[in-house]
Amino acid sequence: MVENANPIVSVSELNHQARMLLERGFSMITVEGEISNFVCPSSGHWYFSLKDNQAQVRCALFRNRNRFLKYRPKNGDQVRLRAKVSLYEGRGEFQLIGDYLEEAGAGALQAAYEALKSKLQIEGLFDPDYKQPLPDVAKHIGVITSPTGAAVRDIISVLNRRFPSLPVSLYPAAVQGEEAPQQLIKALQFANRDGRCDVLILGRGGGSLEDLWAFNNETLARAIHASDIPVVSAVGHEVDFSIADFVADVRAPTPSAAAELVSPDREYLLGRFGYYEEILEKQLQRRLQLNQLQLDNLGKRLRHPGQQLQDKAQKLDGLELRLNRILDQRLEASQAKLENLQRRLSGQSPGVAISQLEQSTTQLGQRLQRAMAQSLERKKLQLAGQTHGLQAVSPLATLDRGYAIVTDSEGSVLTDSGQQQPGQQIQARLAKGRLQCEIIAVSPETEHKEQTS
Repeated sequence: MVENANPIVSVSELNHQARMLLERGFSMITVEGEISNFVCPSSGHWYFSLKDNQAQVRCALFRNRNRFLKYRPKNGDQVRLRAKVSLYEGRGEFQLIGDYLEEAGAGALQAAYEALKSKLQIEGLFDPDYKQPLPDVAKHIGVITSPTGAAVRDIISVLNRRFPSLPVSLYPAAVQGEEAPQQLIKALQFANRDGRCDVLILGRGGGSLEDLWAFNNETLARAIHASDIPVVSAVGHEVDFSIADFVADVRAPTPSAAAELVSPDREYLLGRFGYYEEILEKQLQRRLQLNQLQLDNLGKRLRHPGQQLQDKAQKLDGLELRLNRILDQRLEASQAKLENLQRRLSGQSPGVAISQLEQSTTQLGQRLQRAMAQSLERKKLQLAGQTHGLQAVSPLATLDRGYAIVTDSEGSVLTDSGQQQPGQQIQARLAKGRLQCEIIAVSPETEHKEQTS
């Protein structure tokens, strides 16, 4: 039998050496993949596999690490695991011992969050000098959040418990999704224009980094910084921080804490009022006792109390008379001033001006009617004269003196007998009626002139 030159080791020793070799050979690494076979036994440790389309690796994230995470994974999630490479000696399985786990997209969001935070901090938007103080006692609270979320219910519950009579206005806006930042900005700007509130609560309940991402918007941060009304940011839980928290005037760990912060405590105020009332009552009692002692001492020093009382009474009567005269004089002066103002007011009253304008309008209307009537009469006279003149020169007027207007068959006026022929039909218009004629003979123009001469 040939002896084996290689040393013989046990399985456990082999696995131990392999584990040491892996842990010394690899530094902390970050692996991205999809979760499968996720289990969480009663110990609180998380066991799962990370896989891609070609391979998978076993992973463990023990309770002392996973209890600090806000994110609880599930099968199918795409994650990034920061871990060290190791080996489970009991089964000889290659595995990753996790140190931190996050959703795959969360790393990019965290980087964007840190970049925006650094940018706004350099610009001074987080500077305490720009922070507005909250009112000592709020008179009207505005709440900018989802009208159906748990945050608004928590806020109203706290306010009802602490100070039920405090007015509250809700400015609804989405708090998650792509439209959320713009809706939050519009609600914040509307609350500033509204002007009813002296403090605003901006926030929502807890969630993942993606859920709270609307409050890491740069435009929203600048709108919060520009708000004339103090803004209390109450986004998520106590461990959640958003850009809105840093730029707001005050940051509250939760919406309920924000309500506690901005609202007075009715029971506390009632207790303080009772305390001050008791102190005031004691001080008044001491003051009355002191005054009584002083009065007693002065009374003992009076030699003729009756005479002094009489003098004081006469002086008091004189002062009363003077006071009455002054009051009467001031009353008369005020009455005269009031009457003067009333007269001036009456003179400047719109009713008087309107009445004067109505009277002026009536007079102008009457003048306009008279002018139109006179103008119409003149036009009638002018028309009559012109009509008379036209009638005087009208050829129709000559008809009344025995003349006639002769026209041919087409209605053209005949002025030259030489243009007509015997047998043609002509028409003669008289002063009354018309004659239908036929030309028997035509006399030349020379004959007519000779006969005329």
